[in-house]
Amino acid sequence: MSGSVLVWPCFFAGGKKPVTGLSYVAAYENHQESGVIAISNVDVIILGAGASGLMCALEAAKRGRRVLILDHSDRPGRKILAAGGGRCNFTNYEVEPRHFLSQNPHFCKSALSRYNQWDFLELVGQYGIRFHEREHGQLFCDQSASDILQMLLDQCRKNGVGILLDQTIDSIEKKNPELFVLRCGKNLYTGESVVIATGGLSMVNLGASDLGYRLAQEFGHSIVSTRPGLVPLTLCSRDKQRLTPLSGIAIRSRVECRSQSFTENLLFTHRGLSGPVMLQISNYWQPGGEISVDLLPELDLFEVLKEAQKAQPKRQLKSVLQDMLPKRLVMALLSETSAARPLHSISHRDFEVVTGQFQRWILHPAGTEGYKTAEVTSGGVNTDEISSQTMESRKIPGLYFAGEVLDVTGWLGGYNLQWAWSSGWCAGQYA
Repeated sequence: MSGSVLVWPCFFAGGKKPVTGLSYVAAYENHQESGVIAISNVDVIILGAGASGLMCALEAAKRGRRVLILDHSDRPGRKILAAGGGRCNFTNYEVEPRHFLSQNPHFCKSALSRYNQWDFLELVGQYGIRFHEREHGQLFCDQSASDILQMLLDQCRKNGVGILLDQTIDSIEKKNPELFVLRCGKNLYTGESVVIATGGLSMVNLGASDLGYRLAQEFGHSIVSTRPGLVPLTLCSRDKQRLTPLSGIAIRSRVECRSQSFTENLLFTHRGLSGPVMLQISNYWQPGGEISVDLLPELDLFEVLKEAQKAQPKRQLKSVLQDMLPKRLVMALLSETSAARPLHSISHRDFEVVTGQFQRWILHPAGTEGYKTAEVTSGGVNTDEISSQTMESRKIPGLYFAGEVLDVTGWLGGYNLQWAWSSGWCAGQYA
């Protein structure tokens, strides 16, 4: 067989289903003339050796199913290893449906309730993986993301899951009600169930592709429009010229868009706006829309300026503001003339204007940095066509979906990996 083999147990030993049978033989005979040189028969074929695929595989294997994972990459779990800056923000202490976006906001509820963060933490505990909590309940490995990946691979190994890497899917067909046939070069794989856990378009440098969406459409599924999610925003030319000198400044801010707000660090970059708060709001921002930024979310700037005017009337406006904000930021938002005015010369109406500049700062982003830096893909396979209980297609029996390929997108903070664990677990109970 071509491609590298990570795990390849003897599926055909005693106690397993035989590889012969009318469906299997027919699949071979139908492809003899097309150059097939190897054929393998299993119960479940999973496309994608990422978070949801590995979770699905180990759960299906626990049920005695012969499971084979196929992945186009040369190593499994590449996004797991990159998550959380290499520390893997693997879940969150607080996981609720409100932390997820989807055209059908109710779809995620069943999976999240049946396999939740506490269930995954129990598995983490069994392996003695040390972790710590950061802001907003985010949980990270103390040492490395590889701890989580090795845990999943060990579970797959113990349960006899086969993993084939460097595989390119040339075609996938359903030959009869009980048999899928996949072709990868000169290799043929057959199975009763197929799980599409190929991820989305985010993190292109890690091998992301649109394979899952293309396969879903080939089987008659519709796709909710995809776009980069949890991604830095870029600025229009006018704002970029003014704000590029602020590159490197990070400041706690509240950002609002379409009635949704987040309060976390905002980072100015040479391309635009990043940091956790911008990644969060990017899931809600639409092209052409605006965002509102409060650079002093814990203060009432209008009241601060009035009090300062009473206490130090000769003090310049910029001096007061620079007590609370970086000098470069203050001077980027104020004109030289306004910045130098003493407080006693400024009316309360002008204080309101200044307050608006710093606490209701309206920006019109030009766009996003795209899939290259996006952490997730928003949109995906239409969940109205998928069972929320089993992750099985309502159109094609035996076809399942799990993880990012579905139209379910979580907030920043471990939610997307929890969705992978939850949806993969559910699919693994039935595939």
